[in-house]
Amino acid sequence: MALTKYQQQLRTLLSPAERRVFAGLSTPQKIQDYLDHSPANLLTKGEHTMKSPRRVLQTGSAHCLEGAMLAATALAYHGRPPLLLDLESTDNDYDHIVALFKQNGRWGAISKTNYPVLRWRDPVYASVRELALSYFHEYFLDNGKKTLRRHSGPFNLQKFDPKRWVIAEGDVDWLAEALGDAKHFPIASPKTIKALRRASKVEVKATAVREWKKDIKGKVRKATA
Repeated sequence: MALTKYQQQLRTLLSPAERRVFAGLSTPQKIQDYLDHSPANLLTKGEHTMKSPRRVLQTGSAHCLEGAMLAATALAYHGRPPLLLDLESTDNDYDHIVALFKQNGRWGAISKTNYPVLRWRDPVYASVRELALSYFHEYFLDNGKKTLRRHSGPFNLQKFDPKRWVIAEGDVDWLAEALGDAKHFPIASPKTIKALRRASKVEVKATAVREWKKDIKGKVRKATA
């Protein structure tokens, strides 16, 4: 099958070692497995990174947007659209970003997170909104307050030259800003939001698990090992 123009442009930019990695990430399932085995980018207070996929491969760790961009790169490498979905929370919580894919006419999501929730979604959803809503009941604070408020549509990274985001040496904050500025859709009406029931204590307790943690030397390792 002939490569698309964007595929050709992307593959030309990558080093032989990078091409070997992305060549192996030939399905969304394999991409998710790769992200699950990659340490979380655990930022301490005051730290900030927005690493490109190239720098994620170099450093070996990623937070949610960094992981979503790497997943989008792998999808584009194999001729799929590099799509992101922004899940926007209230101001006292954090947004979450996943990579979208379509398989057999249904939507799924690839996710990098250090928590037991907000993770991979199998491609069983009829629409992007339906997929976004699947995250609603998992999105809450330690006091049980549910915080997911809006979601973007599919945000196609093909609108950007891959030089700007795939192999950038500096942080790509501009991409996060562009995603945040894209059109978003409300999860529910203000009246519905006002009447939300809080998550129960057992639900809150279940989210205390972390997949990765720092040891006393600051090295990130499996928390569940």
